[in-house]
Amino acid sequence: MTLTAIERPGRWDYPLDPSMQDRDLQWLLSLEPFASMDKDRFSQSATVIDILRSDSRINRYEHGDVIVREGDYGSSAYIVLRGQVRILITQLAAESLGRATEKPASWWQTLRDSLRYWPVPEMRSVAQSKEAATGVRQVDDRPRVFLQDATAILDGHTSEPLGPGELFGELAAITRSSSSYTVIADGPVVLLEIRWQGLRLLRRDPMFQKQLDRRYREASLTTHLRETPLFRFVPPEHLEHIAQAAQLVSLGDMEWFADYRLTRNLDVQERIQAEPFIVQEGAPANGLILIRSGFARLSYQHGHGHRTLAYLGRGQVFGLSELVHNADVQLDENQLLPYQESLRGIGFVDVLKIPRREFLEHALPFIRSDELPSRIDRPRYDAAGPLVQETATIPPFEQLEPALLEFLVDNRLMNGRQTMLIDTERCTRCDDCVRACARTHQGNPRFVRNGPQFGPYQFAQACMHCVDPVCMIGCPTGAIARDTKSGVISINPNSCIGCKVCAESCPYDNIVMVQINDLHGRKLVDRETQMPILQATKCDLCQSLPIGPACQAACPHDALVRINMSDLPTLDRWMRREAA
Repeated sequence: MTLTAIERPGRWDYPLDPSMQDRDLQWLLSLEPFASMDKDRFSQSATVIDILRSDSRINRYEHGDVIVREGDYGSSAYIVLRGQVRILITQLAAESLGRATEKPASWWQTLRDSLRYWPVPEMRSVAQSKEAATGVRQVDDRPRVFLQDATAILDGHTSEPLGPGELFGELAAITRSSSSYTVIADGPVVLLEIRWQGLRLLRRDPMFQKQLDRRYREASLTTHLRETPLFRFVPPEHLEHIAQAAQLVSLGDMEWFADYRLTRNLDVQERIQAEPFIVQEGAPANGLILIRSGFARLSYQHGHGHRTLAYLGRGQVFGLSELVHNADVQLDENQLLPYQESLRGIGFVDVLKIPRREFLEHALPFIRSDELPSRIDRPRYDAAGPLVQETATIPPFEQLEPALLEFLVDNRLMNGRQTMLIDTERCTRCDDCVRACARTHQGNPRFVRNGPQFGPYQFAQACMHCVDPVCMIGCPTGAIARDTKSGVISINPNSCIGCKVCAESCPYDNIVMVQINDLHGRKLVDRETQMPILQATKCDLCQSLPIGPACQAACPHDALVRINMSDLPTLDRWMRREAA
């Protein structure tokens, strides 16, 4: 076989704005914070001007344009260059932001819709599509959502202005989380958008890093600590001490889904070895680790490899047992019990490291005793080094077999908040679940009864409404969004333009592009190009139905469940059910 070698495409080959001019770059370098950056902190292959050329673009907005919507997944930060934007303090209605809002249907409506015949799937009202277009306008090659009556909305809500030189959106971009506010253009405004890849590189400059850390500590860190169950009884003045001492650390690649597609067929031990250490077993237990976003693998060395004990997500802590053990005995620094397990980043993970001294002084006295672990009586390591493996501590999730934990982590299923799990020993392949889903969604079932399988349990291809929903990255109209109350991720058909970004981003292949038809069953095509109009479809958890997910309600054999993969005890109980 003859092979042709080519250069692998890289991120630098696809700038955010291919039309960025040299004069634009020189103008940006004359502005803060770029003018004061220490150029020696950057490598020759990724200078400040390289980062700006690849990862930034200058955007111009008109009055009423929506720049950031509350609840949207953060992927870029913005610096105001000219004009003014407003951050809304009070919330806007979902309809004002172009989001779909579904009210639960009545039982009568549910029965009527279940009996309705759809000659072709995915039928839409043309009038509805035309009406939806009034909220989106085209700017260059990008659609942009705008408010119809921006002045009235701004006058009717409390807001804060931001002017030239001010930064917003950076916290959501860095921590890979949803935005906590909506930002609207207050008159003509020019912004510099910096996507998160460039933002992370710019953090090499110590002053810029300090600015980001300061903003996070001032705006979000204390609130984040207060919302962590372990710290809920810690007084505010002590939380401030903890916040000031905490170290912010990010590991891994935020584009983990791209690597996952390439490495998911590798050997388990190869994948574990490629995961970066947050803490390695046997290292001094000098602080508490709090997961801020992403996931981490808790494991220990077993033979020539590593055995997974659990996976930790947002709000969970590591190192508490060791700190409590060391606080309970009078030892000097050289006799402290080290960390008993390793913690590795899975994909991208963002953590807080709270130093031991601050934790013992400002947090431990206020934590209830029933929330603290007992002393470690059978350590795996002591101050002198590793002990005999047979003295290992009992795994914290001993009810789940290690192989299942490895399976969940290696397939990134721990990301699911509403994962569809099928017991194939109970399932009779009657297809009642598929038909119920099709009846609820105009003849188009929103899942495939196929997917990764562990023993008799199949993790079906249905939207899991993920903790880390990478499908939301890059949606140009914000058509795919998470409901802030239910956590359901849904697609607004009136805003979806069929660009395929979400479908191509989903690492589980749970979003499907479909042809749209009018109410007469005729295929909709674009007036100019005559190309078919496609839209993204996925499981919406049947949030409009009073009975909940139709697939689960229709299963006559109790073989199907929607379950949160972070709730391991519930998962274990469901798997251990006695045969009916």
